[in-house]
Amino acid sequence: MSIELKYIERPFEVKAVDEKGIFTGYGSVFGNVDSYKEIVAPGAFAESLYGWKDAGRLPPVLWQHRSGEPIGPFLEMREDSHGLDTKGHLLIDDVVRAKEARALMLAKAVNGLSIGFVTRKDSYDKVTGIRTLLQVDLWEISIVTFPANPSAQITGVKSAIDTLQTLADAERFLRDAGNLTRSQATAFMARVKSLPPGQGDPDPAVDELVALKQALQGLQLTIG
Repeated sequence: MSIELKYIERPFEVKAVDEKGIFTGYGSVFGNVDSYKEIVAPGAFAESLYGWKDAGRLPPVLWQHRSGEPIGPFLEMREDSHGLDTKGHLLIDDVVRAKEARALMLAKAVNGLSIGFVTRKDSYDKVTGIRTLLQVDLWEISIVTFPANPSAQITGVKSAIDTLQTLADAERFLRDAGNLTRSQATAFMARVKSLPPGQGDPDPAVDELVALKQALQGLQLTIG
């Protein structure tokens, strides 16, 4: 059975961050319809939070949903009447990315939280087309960037594709911009390498890179 990890992409705002890297904010709010026409119901996180408590820890603070870039632990996490209220600690003395994240948050350049989760129970309204998430497994909460114009960010990603010079560049792009794991990026590139060669270039890597750029242009990448 495959597990689909999903993200809530609404800009749940960080309420405060201090010089020590302690921040507070809502990872999710109840009752709001997101871009996928989904609503998180009160109590949706309760069972998952009990599970984390039994394990003696809380979900990690990630940077931009990148599993390889944890930037600190969450210290507190609870449901209240508004949503999933959190308190986290950016490890600014030990993790470079955490220090960068705090600086961006203090400057209001980055000011969002986004959750990664797996749906356990939901309900669907055939009239409104809205799905209500009744129970979810919470995997992580990330510090994320929410652009004022999402279309502009997608355009920026497509421009970045055009600048790729090597297959190694492409793999890094897949991991960073596309939020793929190393194994997923490697598997995707293996499929590209299996495509028919281009027209007469003596270097096979050039054909592979052209094919990869064309394939990437057709992807809908989720940013942030």
